[in-house]
Amino acid sequence: MKSPIVKRSIVIGGHKTSVSLEDAFWSGLKEIALGRHTTLSNTVAEIDRCRHQSNLSSAIRLFVLDRVRARPSNSAAKQVEVSAMNGGGVESRV
Repeated sequence: MKSPIVKRSIVIGGHKTSVSLEDAFWSGLKEIALGRHTTLSNTVAEIDRCRHQSNLSSAIRLFVLDRVRARPSNSAAKQVEVSAMNGGGVESRV
């Protein structure tokens, strides 16, 4: 059985390193970097500088998870949208 974890090479701080991540986390990391208008290498370098874990791959997974959790949920976004359509008054539930 093929492992869903893929080893990927990346350059951070001028040094080549590798991380082992599932495709979903790698895609999420690329999406975050794009949304921040920065490179994947710069994003990983920031994670590397700020990590408290000894494993860079784990630190990346936690970083992506934190960003996903920080996003407003679809239902919360819809409630804000409906509230704005109501003139910011009483919030309607969708």
